[in-house]
Amino acid sequence: SCKDIRTGLALCLQRSPCVLIDRHTPTECMENAELRKNLPEQCLARMRSYAQCRHGTNKLGRRRFRGNGPLSTGVYDEEYERISKGEFDPTTELDKVSKL
Repeated sequence: SCKDIRTGLALCLQRSPCVLIDRHTPTECMENAELRKNLPEQCLARMRSYAQCRHGTNKLGRRRFRGNGPLSTGVYDEEYERISKGEFDPTTELDKVSKL
């Protein structure tokens, strides 16, 4: 399952200057090439990881031999819920991205 990677990507995008300062949506930041240039390297790496994960789960033949994918660990669930509800300080979130 790619759920943890997806949630980590969502958190990274929510903390990026593209969303916090420029007020774009995370989707706009990912899809627009100009906006994507300014994303933190951590977010770009998570985008690549998520794409690779999705690509791997779509290969049914290979998946049959390897068995089911690992279940989500829920590592980011609590933090994701907090940010989704708007319970965060933008400056603190920007600092978290710069420390990664």
